[in-house]
Amino acid sequence: MTARAAVILAAGQGTRMRSPTPKVLHLMGGRTLLDHAIDAAQALGCEKIVVVAGTHSPAVADHVVKRLGKDAVAIQDPPLGTGHAVLAARDALASFDGDVVVTYADCPLLTAPSVAPLFDLRGKGTDVAVLGFVAHDPAEYGRLIINPRGELLRIVEAKEADETVRAVKQCNSGVLAADRALLFDLLSHVTNANSKGEYYLTDVIGLVHGRELLTRAVMAPEAAVQGVNSQAELAAAEAIWQGLRRREALEAGVCMSAPHTVFLSWDTRLAPGAVVEPNVVFAPGVTVEAGARIRAFSHLEGAHVRAGAVVGPYARLRPGADIGEDAHIGNFVEVKKVKVGKGAKANHLSYLGDGSVGAGANIGAGTIFCNYDGFEKFDTHVGANAFIGSNTALVAPVTVGEGAMTASGSVITRDVAPGDLAVGRAAQTEKSGWATKFKAVKAAKKKAK
Repeated sequence: MTARAAVILAAGQGTRMRSPTPKVLHLMGGRTLLDHAIDAAQALGCEKIVVVAGTHSPAVADHVVKRLGKDAVAIQDPPLGTGHAVLAARDALASFDGDVVVTYADCPLLTAPSVAPLFDLRGKGTDVAVLGFVAHDPAEYGRLIINPRGELLRIVEAKEADETVRAVKQCNSGVLAADRALLFDLLSHVTNANSKGEYYLTDVIGLVHGRELLTRAVMAPEAAVQGVNSQAELAAAEAIWQGLRRREALEAGVCMSAPHTVFLSWDTRLAPGAVVEPNVVFAPGVTVEAGARIRAFSHLEGAHVRAGAVVGPYARLRPGADIGEDAHIGNFVEVKKVKVGKGAKANHLSYLGDGSVGAGANIGAGTIFCNYDGFEKFDTHVGANAFIGSNTALVAPVTVGEGAMTASGSVITRDVAPGDLAVGRAAQTEKSGWATKFKAVKAAKKKAK
């Protein structure tokens, strides 16, 4: 197979987003638009990926360096059109021998299966392969003029189209593939003789025909090439993406009674047989095993929920939460970086942060793992079959041994040996008649006012 590379254009200003965050670093499915584009390039088998960024958004270049390394960044300065942007990647690909696909960081719904046919065309003798789509409303898209033999003759911009051309619904996505040497040779001959004084990538099509080379187009679903240029378009792309992921989950055997209320992330893993109730949000990094139930209005991030466990309703699992088989995490319970053992229960109103809860242990309502002293975090460990009484504050670092108990309302500051009962509360005293006298004095003062 011919070697593959990708040039991802990410140098746009993104002014219509009206946000301090660069457009391509906005999130869809909990992942940046740029990362979705990189994922697609990697899934295509591209051994070299170059992201073209602008000087106005150093955060974009920084993001690419962290993921792919500094050699994956090319800078377009100044911005002079899409053709000029691709040329910015020429040096980074100077030693590459193979096919290059040009994609866009603001098209997060474009996946490898939609782009792969371009490489198929290249393998069948097409010199430049163009990705198009059939638009429901072509509006201002550039039109693809294709002859009966399937050859792409030219791309006509909407503002230059007559009525016959405007009736064409096959439109240009801007994505194309060609041999690296040919692509950059063609781009070196593109001029900026247009109203904007910019160098357009689409102009290579005319140059190809001037050399009697072959250009063909293949169609992708319109949604796949949907661009994001505003917050409204980002929300629309998110809705499409969520719908696709929900459908995949349902077809795989995940039970969701109200799937339109469940929000997934790019790496959410729901096993067949998992049950997800309405209004659940999965932030990145969540795995739910078969037979587990995520009850309504819960929020999970960076968590693993094992078979048979029940989480929620109104529970919050934060990064590092590992909920064991058949364990119960109930309403208004927050778990962070705690491994909860098989069959353990924390059914209501508790915070478990940093540590572990042994198999079969019971965490009473109002229990707090006091894990932070203002400077450092410390662990709390509750042994198997231990019983933590309601409203217990476990001041870390502390360990409650296997089968031990704490009395309700206790503040536990020292380790509790296995099988022991720990009581950490002041002795109760009563003052005879005090409440009656207090109420009488207060009532008299209020009446006097």
